[in-house]
Amino acid sequence: MFTPTNRIAVLLHDGLRANPGKTGLALIRYRPEQIAVVIDQMSSGENFAQLTGIDVEVPIVASMADALIYQPDWLAIGIAPSGGSLPDAWFEDVRVAVESGVSIANGLHTQMAELPQLQTMRQPGQIIWDIRQEPLGLHIGTGAARQLRAKRVLAVGTDMNVGKMSACLELYRSAQAQGLRAKFLGTGQAGIMIAGGGIPLDAVRVDFAAGAVEQLVIQAGDDVDLLFVEGQGSLLHPGSTATLPLIRGGQPTHLILVHRAGQTTVRHLPHVPIPPLAQVVQLYEAVAQAGGAFAPVKVVGIALNTGHLDPVAADQAIAAVNAETGLPCTDVVRYGGDLLIGALT
Repeated sequence: MFTPTNRIAVLLHDGLRANPGKTGLALIRYRPEQIAVVIDQMSSGENFAQLTGIDVEVPIVASMADALIYQPDWLAIGIAPSGGSLPDAWFEDVRVAVESGVSIANGLHTQMAELPQLQTMRQPGQIIWDIRQEPLGLHIGTGAARQLRAKRVLAVGTDMNVGKMSACLELYRSAQAQGLRAKFLGTGQAGIMIAGGGIPLDAVRVDFAAGAVEQLVIQAGDDVDLLFVEGQGSLLHPGSTATLPLIRGGQPTHLILVHRAGQTTVRHLPHVPIPPLAQVVQLYEAVAQAGGAFAPVKVVGIALNTGHLDPVAADQAIAAVNAETGLPCTDVVRYGGDLLIGALT
């Protein structure tokens, strides 16, 4: 939906300090050349790179009214407040944006295009892009994606929010740098904003989830070498329903396991342990093959999230996982994806 010439303001109230805005920070990391300004009233005037560790120079202002001086043509909502809707004080930034002719990229469950107070202000050509909408024309999964010639790489995780999207994007970058024909397929709000399209898997009825993934993968075409499918959820998380449709609908040929270094239990659920990684590898391979109903699929590498570790501790953690699993392991955000691309080609 974004074009290369768009200038994007990112709404990140409290997202740089109190409640990290995963969507907005990912958009800034992977589309830095288009980010005009960040809106965060808690951090206005501060240094973005110092606050986040993301090496991007971008001004931080307190409100959308202040952001207009930087001439954005899009406002991307980069936070996900509890309950899925913006507080009234923050919604004022959306109102100001729409009144000023700025288009909206909205990843919240609230459908803003349907709000009367915004409809009356919209100008010709102005877009309110509600990302979390179920695609039209869905069907149940059929396994048809297995017929594609392209290698289909799915990131799977030991938990939610461990870096599956970042891993796919870094691998996509590395593949392109090596001259490989590659595509990144977004399946969540941040991935869709970055890619410019995809499917919001958490907005799709569960019966059609595998079919939605299948449709996305097949529409991506067979004229590429590698399709990187953004992972969601985890087979280990008792509240996750997203991973299995990605496996069945995408019919992956390769899996990349993503894990946060040192994490031993599911986040916020300490009674749910994360098994040894070698066992997690066996689990994902067994589920993907389904006893022989589908082709054998291997976990070919580990993308280890070491963002919370210093360089020495990160290297030690990577070496330990490599020794434990016998698989190539690296932090693709810290060190790039070349090692794991080597395992895919």
